[in-house]
Amino acid sequence: MRSAAATEIYRRGRVPADRAAYAWWSNPELAELCGASPAVTVGVAVRPATFARIREANGLPPLALVPPDQDAEEFELHFPNDVSLDVLTTGDPDGQGAIALYLAKFGEGVQQVEFRCQDVDRATQVLKENFGVQPIYPQTRAGAGNTRVNFFLVNSHNSGKVLIELYET
Repeated sequence: MRSAAATEIYRRGRVPADRAAYAWWSNPELAELCGASPAVTVGVAVRPATFARIREANGLPPLALVPPDQDAEEFELHFPNDVSLDVLTTGDPDGQGAIALYLAKFGEGVQQVEFRCQDVDRATQVLKENFGVQPIYPQTRAGAGNTRVNFFLVNSHNSGKVLIELYET
């Protein structure tokens, strides 16, 4: 039952992101940086109480080390067929962190879709130069679990906008 629910959440996040990023993979350099079939994780923002319940129900998976300035907590869940979810919450529901602001505006749900790549800096340049996609942050920054990240708010055909995170380990 958990696997089926996770697969549906993953699908609902992944489909708009795939639509938004479809043209990106036509660029040989970007396709090489992210791989022919990039690892994708769907990030789901939930309120702190929901976060605690999900974490407990899944055997208390370890929390990722999140830079303190990001006011977030997170852990990953992995399921069959390469379904990965990143469960995110805020430490301060009334705060100004990205997750707190998302929850205040949209409530719980898919907040971001994460694509792993080899070099976030170079991938960001390729997106800017070849697709006119601007990053949220002017420079790649520290992410959870000692990753380097940048974010892109992009249009998704008929699905509004989707927040895509490029990350490197």
